[in-house]
Amino acid sequence: MDVRKEVLLAENRIRPYIRQTFLEYSPYFSQLGGANVYCKLENLQHTGAFKVRGAMNKLLSLTEEQRARGVVTASTGNHGAAVAWSLGKLNASGIIFVPEDAVPSKVQIIERLGGEVRYFEKDAAKTEVYARQYADRNQLVYVSPYNDPQVIGGQGTIGIELEQELQQINVVFVSLGGGGLISGVAGYLKTTNPGVHIIGCSPENSQVMIQSVKAGKILDLPSLPTLSDGTAGGIEAGAITFDLCRKLVDEYMTVTESEIKESLRMFIQTHRMLIEGAAAVAVASFLKMAERFADKNVVLIICGANISAETLKTVL
Repeated sequence: MDVRKEVLLAENRIRPYIRQTFLEYSPYFSQLGGANVYCKLENLQHTGAFKVRGAMNKLLSLTEEQRARGVVTASTGNHGAAVAWSLGKLNASGIIFVPEDAVPSKVQIIERLGGEVRYFEKDAAKTEVYARQYADRNQLVYVSPYNDPQVIGGQGTIGIELEQELQQINVVFVSLGGGGLISGVAGYLKTTNPGVHIIGCSPENSQVMIQSVKAGKILDLPSLPTLSDGTAGGIEAGAITFDLCRKLVDEYMTVTESEIKESLRMFIQTHRMLIEGAAAVAVASFLKMAERFADKNVVLIICGANISAETLKTVL
């Protein structure tokens, strides 16, 4: 896959629909780590997460006939909301399958945006398999949360914005689930800045991609409960993001639930804005490695803000 080509195509398609989010300098984390830390605020993107970039790009790449028939997707929340929002903008419809234990507040967001929600299984990987099979049986387009060139290309438009916003980028911390976000961002940035150091960040309780890369093949591993529900779950067999992660990601870091919780609380208190567990994974990973990147320009991708009131209450 030519990631750069897909990102540039996506940029032309989706720019009228998405926000160019702020790259905010963080005095607090810069002082704490001795680096120049910048936060890419995708928590301020439409639907409260970066996912709308990939979802909109996929839908815009379809023919009018394909969109008119409707699409199918699977999601733990943020991708489903992004698909629902994008479908609304394009006057199209679709079915969004979610795991039975999906965060209720995220499901409510999907429904408020007009998405048709259906539940299947408790494991996100099984939900994805079923949704793809449903799409095939009914001759509908399946919109993968990560395993799709156009979805990866859409997420990679963050890389274009980063280049415009910061002249020199040394390190980028990216939360890692299925690998769509990190594949797009790394795949684009490394074409113009080969020396940029990309770090994939996962919770210890759900690190399927990290363990798969170590094993040299996609593994079927269980995921324990985690505050980072946006990165939780398995990886689809044959996912194109697996090889992209092997090729493009320089290093991996895992963090505990207590580290995620502390970083989430720290970010909210110092930046005065909401983020979700998956975003705090990138922050926590930086804090564990900060001393290695003194005086470097470090970007933390703050991937989303969709945290339930109950979870936020527990964290605070």
